[in-house]
Amino acid sequence: MNFEAPLWFLLIPLLCVLGWSCRGLRLHLPLRTAGLLLMILLLANPKWEQEKKALDLWVLLDRSDSTEGLVDENLADWRRILEKAKPSADDEIRIINYGSEVLVQGVGETSVYSGGGEMTRTALAAQTALAVARDDRPSRILVFSDGYSTEPLTDLGEKLVSQEVPLDFRLIRDDLLDDYRVARLQVPGRTLFGEPFVISVTCRGYEDGSLPLEILRDGKVLLETEVELVDGVGKVSFTDRLGKGGAYQYAARISPKKDAHPGNNILEQWVEITGGPRVLLLTGYLNDPLASVLRRQGFEVDVVTETASLHVGRLSGARACIFNNVPAHQVPRDFQEALEFFVRDQAGGLLMVGGERSFGSGGYYESPVDRLLPVSMELKSEHRKVSTALAIVMDRSGSMSAMAGARTKMDLANNGAVNAINLLGDRDFVSVTAVDSEPQTFVPMQGLRGKRAQIIRETKSIQSMGGGIFVFNGLEAAFAELKRAPSKTRHVILFSDARDSEEPGEYKQLIKEMLAEDMTISVIGLGTEEDVDAPLLADIALRGKGRIFFTEKASDVPVIFSQETVTIARSAFLDEGTKGLGTGKWGEVSPKEPDWLESVDGYNLSYAKPEATVSLISQDEYLAPLVAHMRVGAGRSMAVSFPLGGKFSEKAREWTGYGDFAQTCVRWLMGMDLPAGLALRHEIQGNTLSLDLLYDVDDWGGKLMEEAPRVRLVEGDGEGFEVTWERIAPGRFQLTRELEEGSVVRGSALVGEYALPFGPFHVGSSAEWAFERKRVDELRNLAAISGGRELLDLKKAWVRPEQIQVTDIRGWFVFGVFLCVLLDALVTRVGWPLWQGEGRQVKISAKPGKPIKVIAPTPESEPTEQQGDGVTAASASAKRRDRFARSKKRR
Repeated sequence: MNFEAPLWFLLIPLLCVLGWSCRGLRLHLPLRTAGLLLMILLLANPKWEQEKKALDLWVLLDRSDSTEGLVDENLADWRRILEKAKPSADDEIRIINYGSEVLVQGVGETSVYSGGGEMTRTALAAQTALAVARDDRPSRILVFSDGYSTEPLTDLGEKLVSQEVPLDFRLIRDDLLDDYRVARLQVPGRTLFGEPFVISVTCRGYEDGSLPLEILRDGKVLLETEVELVDGVGKVSFTDRLGKGGAYQYAARISPKKDAHPGNNILEQWVEITGGPRVLLLTGYLNDPLASVLRRQGFEVDVVTETASLHVGRLSGARACIFNNVPAHQVPRDFQEALEFFVRDQAGGLLMVGGERSFGSGGYYESPVDRLLPVSMELKSEHRKVSTALAIVMDRSGSMSAMAGARTKMDLANNGAVNAINLLGDRDFVSVTAVDSEPQTFVPMQGLRGKRAQIIRETKSIQSMGGGIFVFNGLEAAFAELKRAPSKTRHVILFSDARDSEEPGEYKQLIKEMLAEDMTISVIGLGTEEDVDAPLLADIALRGKGRIFFTEKASDVPVIFSQETVTIARSAFLDEGTKGLGTGKWGEVSPKEPDWLESVDGYNLSYAKPEATVSLISQDEYLAPLVAHMRVGAGRSMAVSFPLGGKFSEKAREWTGYGDFAQTCVRWLMGMDLPAGLALRHEIQGNTLSLDLLYDVDDWGGKLMEEAPRVRLVEGDGEGFEVTWERIAPGRFQLTRELEEGSVVRGSALVGEYALPFGPFHVGSSAEWAFERKRVDELRNLAAISGGRELLDLKKAWVRPEQIQVTDIRGWFVFGVFLCVLLDALVTRVGWPLWQGEGRQVKISAKPGKPIKVIAPTPESEPTEQQGDGVTAASASAKRRDRFARSKKRR
């Protein structure tokens, strides 16, 4: 038992005061003495202390990439030793797996880590253990790691000490040998186009000598050289100059002959090249007249003809992006997906111009671009003039049984074929063939009218069998089915694994025969262009005068089937001229209505979305939109359905208002210029983004009080999300946020109707492989501060920290005081009983200064009054009555 206040400090003065001033309390009586003693002890705040016995051992397992499977190799032995060394059955082992994420393993669960390994978040793992540890049991942390945390540990010591949790560690790897790495790549985050800038590279290694080094820009080797290591460190610098705006990715890569950890041999950074407002023009024409017209109007036009090399960085600094007769399969999917954030959140503009390879005819149906345009591309059934025969050939080899999320690849391929069937009309024809080593036709070539449901059921029943896909056999079966179709348009969609397409046979001769019958072939390859059989699939599509699609995501396969079907069967470029009619709704774009061209040579048939505004329509049976626009989030989009270049653009290029129309469209798409009094500053350190919004208080203070600014970010190809600002001073908002290591991040600060875009930039590349020695030293210091140690012998892991469990027992003392008061009141009313001898009860009573009277009943007679030492006695009750009577008489 323990008391917070010294007893003598409370007891002595209290007894003195009570004994002097309250003589009538008769402290010699046992009950009142006990009650007073209990009250004195209660004031001392009594507590019951006992040592905690059981121990929770929190085992933190480093599952990051740099541990390279060492935890899995040794975990069974470590656990066996720890279980055997447990001093008590009440002791428990609790496991936390960590890397980029922290996962607490439940009791009885298998130690499997499903998170990312790009970072080593030791501090977060330890904080998680402290957060979930029980207060009524002592805890101890044991870390199994290589010691190279990617986050500082300096702020963790105080928390461990305050919770009395020692931290031990066991290094699972010896000092690094045979390792070389790119330690640092320095480039400016932003520079003006045409201005030279410096690229600095620092390399480290365990042995001095020359090290091969490559500098890459956007994946292409810019420079090959060597860096000389002296005392384990080598530095080298270069200069570069870029004449076009946008963001460019630089990388430094070393190629040592012997290296224990190749994961740290490359570092990447982004450089943003800035200039004036820029238009990004993706064109299918070598000499696009639209580019010439815009340049004459003073625009900076970035023309891209090799669209396959596009990346998200090309959108940096651009105010508008134009698609001019470029098919969807030639534009990388990640670039198309990046347009969503560019338009909606960064206030960019998007324009699609008509042509034979644009809109639905270019395969943009259900693409990321489709969602942003003011028109829908799917041709209505009543507007279709001719029927289509489609032969679907699907890979059902063994690889199609693999899971892709919640479904197999075969299920997703079946769904893609069903999408195609649903998009075909009642007048169309379809066949479905599945092939591994031999083809099997599940749906022979037949019309869809009245048979659609049955055909879909048959298609969904296809299952993966085994082996690889014999491509020639599948194409041969499709050829035989298409020969039976009466349609003018006959097309094959071949779906195949880019890693396992076998036995092409005489496919070149077969394709020649198919072309002679007016048949075409498109290919959907599951994989990448780098896969072993990708060249074969690409050649089949090229020779078959169709399109080639590659995707690593099996979930994209149904969408690609839909796009290709719409391109073949439900899209139309009308090559017959038609007149145009203005609707008088151009006012949002420009206050001056243009003198519209009288007619166009051809256009892409589409339909205006409900939220779109149509400025020019065709004067034919379709009354289709020729010019339409709408707002999309913070940005804007427009569709010009007739060509502005190439074939079928003669009347448009002869139009006297061509140049004015083009520059008016682009100026509207680019939105408003940023007003004075606003500035945005961003900085990335490691994986932490710091963002400052600076504003003029006089111009913007009141506006920002009414509507606070917003920030939108997007990491990689994920969805955009909002981050909260903090107002830290008048004229300044700020935020900091940790980002995913290795990701490419873009963002936008939205202030009212204005947007301040920033990025892309690369976040903390290769931090997991930096192997900074100071991180190991931090871990050692942290263990020492918390009372832990480096644990070489796991049998000594179960050292209980000296923790005392304290229980407040004041309630028991309050109960004791209450009991004493209750008994004292009872005794006061009935007298104080004492027993003397056998069966003889006496009552005593006294008055100050008078003899004591003892009245004792005897067995033979009534109570008698006895004299003791000349002092008389009276009953206690009689004394109280007399005292009360005298007091009343005096009053």
